[in-house]
Amino acid sequence: MSDTAVAMVVTDPQGPVRSSVAETPSPTGRWVRVSVAASGVCNADIGTAAATGAGTSFPVTPGHEVAGVIAEMGDQVEGWSVGDRVAVGWFGGSCGHCAFCRAGDVVHCPERKVPGLSYPGGWAQSITVPADALARIPGELDLFDAAPFGCAGVTTFNAVRKAGTRAGGRVAVFGIGGLGHLAVQFAAKLGHETIAIARGSDREKLARDLGAHHYIDGNAQAPGAALRQLGGADLIVYTASSTAPVDELLTGLNVHGQLTLVGVDAGSVTVPAARLVMNGHTLTGHLTGSARETEEAMEFAVTNGVRPMTERMPLEQAGEAVARLRAGAPRFRIVLDTADGE
Repeated sequence: MSDTAVAMVVTDPQGPVRSSVAETPSPTGRWVRVSVAASGVCNADIGTAAATGAGTSFPVTPGHEVAGVIAEMGDQVEGWSVGDRVAVGWFGGSCGHCAFCRAGDVVHCPERKVPGLSYPGGWAQSITVPADALARIPGELDLFDAAPFGCAGVTTFNAVRKAGTRAGGRVAVFGIGGLGHLAVQFAAKLGHETIAIARGSDREKLARDLGAHHYIDGNAQAPGAALRQLGGADLIVYTASSTAPVDELLTGLNVHGQLTLVGVDAGSVTVPAARLVMNGHTLTGHLTGSARETEEAMEFAVTNGVRPMTERMPLEQAGEAVARLRAGAPRFRIVLDTADGE
């Protein structure tokens, strides 16, 4: 069996994102085909859509925040049924036998797959993925809310909960965008005194509505110094794309505090060694989560009322979505609607 589906593809380096109709063969083995309802647009998709990486195989179909239902399954798939509501995120499968996989750390598998890079991604009406990439979507969660949990949701959820911050500890979120607006919600719902940091005063009301107890305008005062005035942060979740402010921000960490980088660029971070040692600071990075952790993030969201703020666009406007993202226009996650891609 096979089917045809609309997919948004790039056929040349730096080329436009175009609509294409392609045949989608039936999955075999441990692979499944998902009928996509919603597909998120992430900052990482800007690079994928540029299609300039070494060894890029054309056409490229970006997209790694997918929500839909299982349409077909390979003959070796167990534990799933046609019609199950599923999400697929940045984690798109792993080898299952390396030391990282055996330890449960599948996202650091050297053979980890990423939708849009390892195989055609989710900016399409249909995507075929390894079964171990599937996360089950709770019945109470809308598919358009579920899509961003495959990347932005699980990434920020794990960044907060895995830091080991004491109960009631002070958590600051730097950058209130596609990642940060979720990190604020998770930090507040996990019971932490939450501080939102962004440029300008226009996001203060929103940040407080999302659960922030304090707001720091990075244009009006140095964020690290402002954090010290509030008593210092036990954890800073850094979601901005530029790493330039990290040095000053570290001055706002408490002794034994941790700064976790979630948003990154091609820059470097310079940290005074004496300050790091004398204060017992930890500077670390965090990368996404497994399919099971994506399920946990969605389950927590349903129980505690955490939702992404999304802007819905037709699948055919994927190129425009990338342009808006590059310009910093969305507030806060763009989700492509595949029903408008026919």
